[in-house]
Amino acid sequence: MRTLHNFLSIVLSIGLFTSCGNDWLDLEPSTQIPTETSIKSLSDIDYSLNAIYATMRNAYAYSGRLIYYGDVTGDDMQAVQSTCRTAHYYQMDWLPANGPSTHWSYLYSIIQNCNVILDGIDNIEILPNDEDEHIFRNDLEGQALAIRGLALFDLTRFFGYTYLKDNGASLGVPIITSASATADSKPSRNTVAECYDQIIKDLKNAASLMIPTYSWSGTSLNQKDLSLNKKGKISKWGTLTLLSRAYLYIGKNSEALQAAEEAIKGSEANKYQLWNTEEYPTVWGTEASEANPGEILFEIVNTTTESPGNESMGYLTSPKGYQDMCITVSFYHHLLETPNDVRIKLLVNQDKKVMYLNKYQPQPGENIMDANIPIVRLSETYLNAAEAAVKNGDATKAAKYLKAIALRGNPDYTMPAKVTLDDVLEERRKELIGEGHRMFDLLRNNLRVTRINETDDMMKEVVHFADEKTSMDFDRNYYRTILPIPQKEINANSNIVQTPEYLK
Repeated sequence: MRTLHNFLSIVLSIGLFTSCGNDWLDLEPSTQIPTETSIKSLSDIDYSLNAIYATMRNAYAYSGRLIYYGDVTGDDMQAVQSTCRTAHYYQMDWLPANGPSTHWSYLYSIIQNCNVILDGIDNIEILPNDEDEHIFRNDLEGQALAIRGLALFDLTRFFGYTYLKDNGASLGVPIITSASATADSKPSRNTVAECYDQIIKDLKNAASLMIPTYSWSGTSLNQKDLSLNKKGKISKWGTLTLLSRAYLYIGKNSEALQAAEEAIKGSEANKYQLWNTEEYPTVWGTEASEANPGEILFEIVNTTTESPGNESMGYLTSPKGYQDMCITVSFYHHLLETPNDVRIKLLVNQDKKVMYLNKYQPQPGENIMDANIPIVRLSETYLNAAEAAVKNGDATKAAKYLKAIALRGNPDYTMPAKVTLDDVLEERRKELIGEGHRMFDLLRNNLRVTRINETDDMMKEVVHFADEKTSMDFDRNYYRTILPIPQKEINANSNIVQTPEYLK
């Protein structure tokens, strides 16, 4: 498998551009990083970004592994059987030699290809009075910065301890911000704090550059040959939500609330809105439109012709697919405590054996494996705002943002006299199940992951199958909550060191 050492020599092959402007640009191996002269126009940048989004679509990236990791390592979802693809993650039984190395390789591939764009974009000549091209250029740069920030954020939480464990003093991952790095570069690991500094810098800069809304039809900006098609592209409001997420992870709650509120206000001014209770169970596969964009602020768009395949979230979570991962019996029992909660309607039972989560619904005419993958939803933005407000002691705003999600989910919900962190985390648990958050939400708040072994006649084939190597009750100090750096990377780079616990 490719490592950072190898991926520093993998770049966007600009020479593959064709006259067909809508083609995805292939990723090709190369012996050197292209110079800034390889990118000559804004169209080159646009095509290059399409290639990055295509990489993100891979099932080893954001259509699969990078999402389900945070759920099956938690307490509310699990692999159905020990032979399933997700079982390795659920049991957390990796060693330095057999850790899931694609988390490292795909994210660094994304980062380095963003660096190619960011290194070259300033060299593109734009006429000073061409306002449209300046807008387009800034938005493209903003997208590249936002994606780089997201990739580094995920690398940091996969391969580093939570920030608040030691205020970011422990080791995170190498920060790579230039395409001038080569296969001979041997970057050392930065601290978790340094990683978050870079993440926040990228996301803030990205949001300042991005336009409020895009075209939905693919029409050009003021009839110029400048595509600002929104579908499948990260938005300004999605970027601000990611920024609020990053601030929550490092305990900067005032900043998290500010970013979330800006995202809520801006997105709703541009027609985004929370799904209502009635549409919630089936809206996940609905085609968004300019008139009704819904609540997804950034998603991976999959189609039958550009499909992540059978390893995607859609296929892994479906009884019509691989039947690989499901909710735990204990979480099922927890949901039944509020029987009128609409989120129960997302569960699909298979012959009284397993309870699957039906969030990854294909769009009309597409297959299960081709379901889109929501990366950022407005629901998370509200919950980020509620959590930040609670931690900031702002009871009014905490109640305002929690109420919107809790009552949408359960019309019978009774608002507490004073919203607590437990109230917000409870709604995060129900609302964001299956979207990659659960283990991280617990650990970053210094809470324990506690897996409860229960049985139920509706889920007869679901059992906890952890062996003696797998802790069923752990906190943020447990060394297996961070992934081992791929052994090939360590072998190739003498400056890369493993987390100390893995050397024991």
